[in-house]
Amino acid sequence: MKSTEDIRKKFGRFRILVVGRANAGKTTLLQRVCNTTEKPEIFDRKGKKFLTTIDNYQRGYHEIKNELVFGSNPDFVFHDSCGFEAGGEAEFKNMKEFVLERASTMKLKQRIHVIWYCIPMDECHRAITKAEERFFSECNTSSVPVIVVFTKFDALWDDAFGQLKESGFTRMESKRMAPEKAKEILTNMKIWDRLRGTQYPPKDFVYLAEMDKDNADCGPLLEGTTSALGEEAMQMLLISTQRTNLVLCIQYAIERYVHWYINSCMTLRY
Repeated sequence: MKSTEDIRKKFGRFRILVVGRANAGKTTLLQRVCNTTEKPEIFDRKGKKFLTTIDNYQRGYHEIKNELVFGSNPDFVFHDSCGFEAGGEAEFKNMKEFVLERASTMKLKQRIHVIWYCIPMDECHRAITKAEERFFSECNTSSVPVIVVFTKFDALWDDAFGQLKESGFTRMESKRMAPEKAKEILTNMKIWDRLRGTQYPPKDFVYLAEMDKDNADCGPLLEGTTSALGEEAMQMLLISTQRTNLVLCIQYAIERYVHWYINSCMTLRY
């Protein structure tokens, strides 16, 4: 069984491509994952640090190969695809080539391990635009798992609250039931069904709400990503990298022990 140290030496840092339109809550999400309120530092592919801020970087020219790194957890490396959703052919081509190259490169420390595709629910009426249709139809992601992240999911809570009130529930009951009702609303919108029917469908999806709050929980995203990775080495790399979810660490350790114990028993038996 390989140790975490061996895996980190071989694969380096955990690398994530973050896809999604402007104002999808991507930066806030990454801050939560890295447990910080600071902006990320930007480095080119050779490791040279840019002096520009992330805000200026996103407003102007950017390169998907550049790395976004938070000082609170430099073992995560993020790549931002922002720009292609505007409809530019060059931006989409660059993003597509980046995925094809980095999802299966033999340079293991340059490989992306997962893609987070952020879709904001405060724009649920246009949850699937031409950008989403094109990404999941034309961008070959078969070598890397894609997790759809429904960000700003609390935007649907107001609609859910209103529907529950109209159904006769009290204000307190409606507030308590709104999060689950919002999931029902999303299911009825058939967004996930449409995405699953594409040429290169996502592996899984998660809901994330109130990421702007101090007690925001990005645990479902980390847990979903761990499951989607499948390969044990990559799961170990992610578990060792993330520092915000102790429950996930304990759960994974227990699962590994149970798996080892069962295999040991089977070996002794035969």
